Amino acid sequence: MRFPMSYPKIAAALTLLSLLTIPPVTTQAAETGLAAQHWSASWTASPQPAWEDGFALPTNIPATLSNQTVRQIVRLSIGGKRARVVLSNEYGATPLTIGAAHVALAASSGNSSEIVAGSDRVLTFGGRGEVTIAPGAPAVSDPIDLALMPLAQVAVSIFLPQTTPLATFHWEGKQTAYIAPGNLTAAPLIETEQTVEARLLLSTILVDAPPASRVVAAFGDSITDGAGSTSNSNQRWPDLLAQRLAKQRIAVINAGISGARVLSDKMGVNALARFDRDVLNQPNVDTVILLMGINDIGWPSSSFTPDDPALPADRLIAAYRQLIARAHMRHVRIVGGTLTPFEGALQDTTLKGYYSEAKEQTRQTVNRWIRSSGEFDAVIDFDAAVRDPGHPRRFLPAYDSGDHLHPGDRGYHAMADAIDLDTLLGSRRSTTVKSK
Repeated sequence: MRFPMSYPKIAAALTLLSLLTIPPVTTQAAETGLAAQHWSASWTASPQPAWEDGFALPTNIPATLSNQTVRQIVRLSIGGKRARVVLSNEYGATPLTIGAAHVALAASSGNSSEIVAGSDRVLTFGGRGEVTIAPGAPAVSDPIDLALMPLAQVAVSIFLPQTTPLATFHWEGKQTAYIAPGNLTAAPLIETEQTVEARLLLSTILVDAPPASRVVAAFGDSITDGAGSTSNSNQRWPDLLAQRLAKQRIAVINAGISGARVLSDKMGVNALARFDRDVLNQPNVDTVILLMGINDIGWPSSSFTPDDPALPADRLIAAYRQLIARAHMRHVRIVGGTLTPFEGALQDTTLKGYYSEAKEQTRQTVNRWIRSSGEFDAVIDFDAAVRDPGHPRRFLPAYDSGDHLHPGDRGYHAMADAIDLDTLLGSRRSTTVKSK
């Protein structure tokens, strides 16, 4: 016969049990420093598939690279004491071999491949300097010690030893990338005449940031991607918002794709398909600004998709509701941006038929819903911030890049300045952010 244990014996047994059942991972994390790491996205370029010849716009990149190094310059938003780099073979049909990869501080924010002496670091993947990335997959580098200030400029160099189809890229890079023969990943300066403005195979830079840091994702099309802004100058509206938020330890990542549509593919997959990859799965994201839909309205019957039927406003609104629902399921705040003016869009180019009176009415219907439905957590009235008060279907001339679809640098500044930070980051409620 067994007798019940006394209370002191029970307490002692429970104490011993708690000590014996501490998860081993806690001890291991403390020993390796993993417990103190807080990875946050600081910069992104959403992957796109290289489209076929015959589309209205060229890719402007080589079809393949072989025994060549690509050096790409990016500006981070928040900084950290360590970094990781993510490379992507998202749209590759075959394994992608990276022979070597390095990261360093860039010596200049402008048009230069030079790196800061003493800052070069070798990237490894599972302890190895070479990595083969499966089709459709990313590769995340091991952490490297490199102190990065907010808004730091970094250079990522990738050596491709084999003939490599450039199936995965980001078209509207707005920053010079340098391509040269051989393995020059550690070179202080890459002197070459072969350059592109696209992002090649590089998708994300993560930083080990303070625990209080947060991430805002700008999810959009070419107006978020920075078309019409000055190259090598970080004048996109997400860049300018990042400058405003850097001291608050809030990152801004750009998930814009030029030509992106909410409902259809072409210059990238549709927003509904890429929302998880480009926004919701990014480490530490808690807010998204959605500014997309003008291409869904403008592309039908244009040079881009001449045979597509007009898009009804209610289809675009239904897609917005899906994005809102998915963001809220992940406890992510979602802010809606009104669609900017586009009368006369691309009329002086070889691309015809983008604007019509009927399409303008669709834009107005969608904007009324964004402003008044209360379904977004907040609203940024980008339309009001950049339109001409005397001709509200058009950009204010000072804000127009010249193609009547994209802002220029001053227009992007007006968009960034139109965002009230308290409302952007505040408690979840429907509030319109007034332009200033």
